[in-house]
Amino acid sequence: MSESELADLFERPSRPRLRIGVGAAVVLVLVVLAGAIAIAAFRPTPSLGAIGVPSPSASFELESTEAPAGSEGATTETLLVHVVGAVGAPGVYEVPPGARVVDGIAAAGGLASDADPSLLNMARMLVDGEQLHVPRLGEAPPAPVATGVEPPAAGGGPSAGGVVNLNTATAAELEELPRIGPAMSARIIDYREQNDGFTAVEDLLEVAGVGDATYEGLVDLVTV
Repeated sequence: MSESELADLFERPSRPRLRIGVGAAVVLVLVVLAGAIAIAAFRPTPSLGAIGVPSPSASFELESTEAPAGSEGATTETLLVHVVGAVGAPGVYEVPPGARVVDGIAAAGGLASDADPSLLNMARMLVDGEQLHVPRLGEAPPAPVATGVEPPAAGGGPSAGGVVNLNTATAAELEELPRIGPAMSARIIDYREQNDGFTAVEDLLEVAGVGDATYEGLVDLVTV
């Protein structure tokens, strides 16, 4: 090869090789762009929950756990009882449902110094609107408390005159009498079952636990 041919070779570089290199770069860029577009197209869209917005189901679950309006502060109905007699502070008092005579007396300041609680059934349940009379020493026993309930039919419990029939009264009716509690009413019922009933009011003295004082408090309130 002559010197002139060698000079021409160095002065004029091969243009086809340069074109091939640039074309390959363009193709590579296009392939990368196409791949990015394909990835973006097939990428799943983030849910609402992923960007901090609660879904409808989540909102429902939160609301369902809230306490219903008005569920707090509900009040329970109370009873009004007029407590009179030998108590510290006679008057009208509110007591909760199911309260007993002892609760009504406590609400009125407790027993006075001259009270005679032996004439009362401290375990009797109070009724709304009743007057609870606490007797004093030497005072006659109070009449059976009217509960506002229809009186039972003839032949059982208190009669129209307010006395209790010893031969037909239930344990609850006997316990309305002064000085008669659950144990005493059970003994009275046992006596009448074992002796085919009471033949006279005086038979009460044959019941265990009925002494002269108890009998005197019952004689005008019972019949046979």
